Amino acid sequence: MTTPTPRPRVLICNSIASPGEAMLKRYFDVEVRSKADEAELFADIEDFHAIVINCDVRISAQMIDRAERLKVIGRTGIKCGEIDGRAAKAKGIVVLSSPDAVAIAVAEHTMGLLLALVRHIPEANRALADGRCNRVRNAAQPFMGVSLIGKTLGIVGFGRIGKEVAQRASAFGMKVIVNMRRKTSVLNDYKDIDAVSLDALFTRADFISLHVSQNVANTRMIGANQFALMKPEAYLINTSSETVIDEDALLEALNQGRMAGVGLDVIKNVADADNKLTHHPKVLATPNIGAYTLDARKMASTTIAQQIIDLLQKSRLNNPLAIQVVAMEDVFPHENIDPRRVARLSEKIKSATVMTNPPIVVASDGQYIVLDGATRTTAFRQLGYPHIIVQVFAEEDDKLGLDTWRHAIRQIEPEKLVHILDSIPEISMIASQPETVLQEMTDYGGLCYLTTVENKTFHIKPAPGVNHLDALNKLTNTYIEASYVTRSVESDINQVAEEHPDLAALVIFPKYEIEQVLQIARARRALPAGITRFLIPGRVMRLNVDLAMLKSSQSLSEKNEWLYELTMKKLADDQVRYYQEPVYLLDE
Repeated sequence: MTTPTPRPRVLICNSIASPGEAMLKRYFDVEVRSKADEAELFADIEDFHAIVINCDVRISAQMIDRAERLKVIGRTGIKCGEIDGRAAKAKGIVVLSSPDAVAIAVAEHTMGLLLALVRHIPEANRALADGRCNRVRNAAQPFMGVSLIGKTLGIVGFGRIGKEVAQRASAFGMKVIVNMRRKTSVLNDYKDIDAVSLDALFTRADFISLHVSQNVANTRMIGANQFALMKPEAYLINTSSETVIDEDALLEALNQGRMAGVGLDVIKNVADADNKLTHHPKVLATPNIGAYTLDARKMASTTIAQQIIDLLQKSRLNNPLAIQVVAMEDVFPHENIDPRRVARLSEKIKSATVMTNPPIVVASDGQYIVLDGATRTTAFRQLGYPHIIVQVFAEEDDKLGLDTWRHAIRQIEPEKLVHILDSIPEISMIASQPETVLQEMTDYGGLCYLTTVENKTFHIKPAPGVNHLDALNKLTNTYIEASYVTRSVESDINQVAEEHPDLAALVIFPKYEIEQVLQIARARRALPAGITRFLIPGRVMRLNVDLAMLKSSQSLSEKNEWLYELTMKKLADDQVRYYQEPVYLLDE
């Protein structure tokens, strides 16, 4: 075996959320500096292949000039103003950001400011804390609020955040209009939103929210002319940039009563204790916390980490067959497993020398949801394998299909089975007829239906107040423990009985959507074992890779390099065949 090349070095300045840091450490040598010193960074930047920064760190042209190894700079946020982009581009250094990670957080904060303003929430809270329990602030200013439903929200700038705000405003029953500096086709997907001029927006809107980027063209784009057009009962929200508003003109407009109130998450000289805007009675201000949520920070860290991994690990992870070595701790199933099946497979793996069929997974926030191969994955985990090979599909891949297995319940008397199931408190078993049971499942939200070899049919649904997934797992776990279950694609019980003379009953499940399955998995819940049947054309089988290598102490990066070279050799030697149709495997 050739000596592996040294792992790339990555510097994280001022730390990022732990999931992103953990992702990077699996592939690279990572150094974390909790407080980045720019002088130290200038001296050391030439030692790193990638740097991750936040808004407190500046990467100058002089630093970039020294960075001989640097391939990528990642900024955990939406703006990259701290990085000299021109110098980076000239040197071929990729600059990454994570705008989608903060879009939802900023949109939620925008709606929070809007609601707090119109319902006088901060003032009402202070009054209650001061012992004033009535609904009147003083004789002149009652805490009477304003509803959002039916009102018009004007959004200036319709990028990622603007779209998220529009979606939330629509849920409140608001009419949305937008102003875009450069009109694009994006509004074609929003039939209920009108594009208007900036002046028309300020004239018509009951609420105005600013979501434009920080650049020279947008500096002080909102000033006295626009404020003069506003309704006196209108509100203004700015969560974009402090440079967008002429703050002197805003203060004058507030003092002259040209608007009802302002919500600001960005203000010039926000630390100035004498700032007149922060102390104005019509202003609700926050210290640039729009993107400051745990969820946004986690998503930003994993987004940047994945982009850096993809860029620095091109040869390792761009495997032509979409197979990849991943950390076992990052793999989790979408379904429960039958311990008996795991035990049988574990014994087979112990005596094997190669891994044949990789599990099928979908990537999700730096982790992997197993669509097919949960038993295999669990067996490898129990045997102490630190890594496993998986075949990665994109969630939106239209090659993926989904059907359901039927459960053939065997080796138990039908009457005994019905008695056991009817005793489960989490479900209700309702006698039915073959010609009506499907409609009953649709009408009453059924879990499944069961037909015995004695021609008795039951519609099974959750008991009142019981979670659907909990009831389904309880049902399947009960009959799996009490019998022997075989998966089948047939729904005709007579045909299944011909294949299995010891058949007691056949269970038919409704069809699920792929997105349903993934949502359940992301919530760390699991469907019962052996219900979902993913249809995966182009899946990799008969890989036959060395299990000793997979279990070795070599790094994830080294193993992916090994897998890449192995794959390329098989392709070059014409050892790979593509089959789209399903196959029968008699040695599984």
